[in-house]
Amino acid sequence: MAILDTTVVDVIVPKLTGPLATDMYGVQWIITSYMIAAAIGLLVCEWLIKRFGSKAIFLAGVAIFSLASLACGLSNALEPIILARTFQGFAEAFIMVTSHVMVFGYFHPSQKGLAMGIFALGVSFAPALGPTIGGYLTEYYNWRMVFFINVPIGLLLFIAGALYLPKERFFEKLPFNFLSFFFLSLATVALLVMLGRGQQLGWFSSIQIGVLLFVSLISYALYMLSELLSRHSLIDFTLFKNLDFTSGILIYFFVLGFSMYQYFYLLPVYYEHIKQLPTLDAGIAVFAFALFIGIFSPIAGILSDKLGARITIAIATLIYLVTALFFLPHLNYYTPLSQAILITIPFGIGMGMFFAPVTVLILKSAPATKSELAIVLMDYVRFVGGSFGTALATNNMEYFKNLNFDRMVEIQNRSYVEWFLHRFQELMGVSQELARELFRNYELFMSYDYGFYNTFMHAGYWALLGSLFVLLLFRPKKESS
Repeated sequence: MAILDTTVVDVIVPKLTGPLATDMYGVQWIITSYMIAAAIGLLVCEWLIKRFGSKAIFLAGVAIFSLASLACGLSNALEPIILARTFQGFAEAFIMVTSHVMVFGYFHPSQKGLAMGIFALGVSFAPALGPTIGGYLTEYYNWRMVFFINVPIGLLLFIAGALYLPKERFFEKLPFNFLSFFFLSLATVALLVMLGRGQQLGWFSSIQIGVLLFVSLISYALYMLSELLSRHSLIDFTLFKNLDFTSGILIYFFVLGFSMYQYFYLLPVYYEHIKQLPTLDAGIAVFAFALFIGIFSPIAGILSDKLGARITIAIATLIYLVTALFFLPHLNYYTPLSQAILITIPFGIGMGMFFAPVTVLILKSAPATKSELAIVLMDYVRFVGGSFGTALATNNMEYFKNLNFDRMVEIQNRSYVEWFLHRFQELMGVSQELARELFRNYELFMSYDYGFYNTFMHAGYWALLGSLFVLLLFRPKKESS
């Protein structure tokens, strides 16, 4: 429910400009506010869990998320819905981390992979399912149902959690480093806003983007200084002394955040804008590979228990790389829909096999007392990496569309184009200006179509970079003396 809201709202955002009396740049804050709040909420999760217990924070997260969903559905203006989405984001962080901790803790050590395979049904299946559900609810009901549907589900979750989740007995009164939290939160907010608005403002041609980058870098530097000088750090960086833990986090950051999140963003755009499918049909096409994510998530968990996390990660990464570099870039306007759906299925398999073994590797590499922090770091890099991935996809798509348009104009035979336009004008009985504009729109569309090849390829290159850290998992181990 919580992760679904990160993508299901993407579908309805273009339809909110009228009801909320704003423009596209205004409604983008509905997405941005959620991601910022969730990233900041993650930073306090470890302290809250140790202080009050996973069950209490989970139930609080479900209650806040459900109430915020109700507020979103009832909103008639932009400001209230942004405020409600902020509370939703905080609550998502509480739900994600606590449920992760509890599920991993309840299973026997020999079934940790299966536990994460089941958990991955939500983490990797839900974002891909978002466009389908959002498209259906918007087309057959209205945009408010996207939020209202969370309320009864949240109520059932709260009741079931209160009744059946085991009580916890041991709590720790840990000090909280507010100064480090402030600087890291400020750095995260500045970075996510910069990535979210970069394309809109023209990246570094904009003073605002330059200021946001400066604030982010300075805040990260001050955060590190605060951590070095404080007796009680916000994040225990000794976790990164374990190379398996560090490799797992970097695999998660680059393969999932920088690469897979680009395809999450691009595939619905491809179906809607290149294949010209209605929103619901585009969602159904996306559901084809989402289904395989759901099927292979528990399978990957079982393989992690049987073969080990490292081998399963290597298999998943290989399947994903082959798909990203050799299959997906060939999607274009002329690809039959059935073929396009088949091409995306290996992506769903690789995605489904990815999450569970990486999570098992990271959590097994961290001390049991630091499992909450390990999950917080995983989810933090998911948000930041995913924001980078979405920004890269948007920027690359615009860049390659313009580049292909310029090249198209450069190499075309101008005299033949003039003859063609003249014949078109005569046959269709339209003015010279309209004929030229129609031809220009055709060129723009084809440059957009060609741009997908380049953008898909660049998304795959980030996965190639992430695969280097997969190789590190198979380094020779030093024998202890």
